[in-house]
Amino acid sequence: MDLELILITGMSGSGKSVALHALEDAGFYCVDNLPPELLLPFVQLIQKRRATRVAIAMDVRSAAALPQVPERLRALRGLGVGIKSIFLDSNTDTLVRRYSESRRKHPLSQPENDTGLTEQRPALVEAIELERELLADLREHAQVVDTSLIRPSQLQRYVRSLIELPGGQLTLVFESFAFKRGIPTDADYVFDARMLPNPHYEPELKALTGRDEPVVAFFQQHDEVRKLMLHIAQFLDTWLASLSNDNRSYVTVAIGCTGGQHRSVYLVEELTRLFADRWTTLCRHRELDATPGRYPSTSFGWLQA
Repeated sequence: MDLELILITGMSGSGKSVALHALEDAGFYCVDNLPPELLLPFVQLIQKRRATRVAIAMDVRSAAALPQVPERLRALRGLGVGIKSIFLDSNTDTLVRRYSESRRKHPLSQPENDTGLTEQRPALVEAIELERELLADLREHAQVVDTSLIRPSQLQRYVRSLIELPGGQLTLVFESFAFKRGIPTDADYVFDARMLPNPHYEPELKALTGRDEPVVAFFQQHDEVRKLMLHIAQFLDTWLASLSNDNRSYVTVAIGCTGGQHRSVYLVEELTRLFADRWTTLCRHRELDATPGRYPSTSFGWLQA
């Protein structure tokens, strides 16, 4: 059986340890902070041991060697290794809060590291922005997951859903969100549904979601809802083939409304069904997947060793 390799990269504090734990629970042999120089020898060793599922985390602690990673991944694909790259991201405010609450130090705030920094320790925000710059190329070639507003358990589910997808074809990810909590940083395209009729103001629908039949019936009565859905579908129909031909593995389409409960959820559900017969699709609801009645913790579980 061919080797399946999952590469986890991303911002420090964005949940790489959480993702690795999810993969370990799924039966992957996991290695954290593998130096890029050891990637090829490590895979060759794993193949000799006849392992079939391996997950590797790399981060900015190996910054000097990170530019080697894309070339080494291409070499592995040439040897028949199936590779999926996942990049975990969070906005700067969230990362600052997580580090402040945990009292841990950012890896680039150390006096010495392999980036060549020998000056006085940079401030936390400066270290985070430097890390973004150093990891930009890896982010460009990976499926990005924004962990700013999700709990560790949500990330574990997201990672498991990604590894279950068939390889070698474009995956279309539809994600609903609430504008009041910010736009997902992993979105390739963002659509605004706030101009649509809002079931929030209907007493019998307020507590329901866009997945419930009464809310679905409410939206089906409004032509503007169907019109927006068809416009989004037409845009995607026009460009998805070109994106696939450009060797894109994932395209994330985020649809937002005020609270992320009714309008965006309904559209995401409908579009997922509409495209499922032509593309591999995933459906996510950022706000609904969180614990009902409260926003997720900003720091717990993200800064584990």
